[in-house]
Amino acid sequence: MTMSTNMLAGMGTGRNRRPYLIKEWMFTRGLTQNDIRDRLDLSQSVVSRTIMGSANNRRVLAYLRDEGCPVHVLALPEDMKV
Repeated sequence: MTMSTNMLAGMGTGRNRRPYLIKEWMFTRGLTQNDIRDRLDLSQSVVSRTIMGSANNRRVLAYLRDEGCPVHVLALPEDMKV
């Protein structure tokens, strides 16, 4: 297992997600999971699981990408890469 593998995530692209770097990026911009939840009208668990890599909610990933989160830490599915 490499250092870039997210041990908290399930299978698929989320296993390479870097949740702590995503949270660091969010913190520097004053963005919280609650902000994302409210903006996208989703449950807190969906937002959290997507950031942690155990889910791949495309709305959350697209929001983070569009807000400027580095794509390499999001480990986007192939069809979401720009």
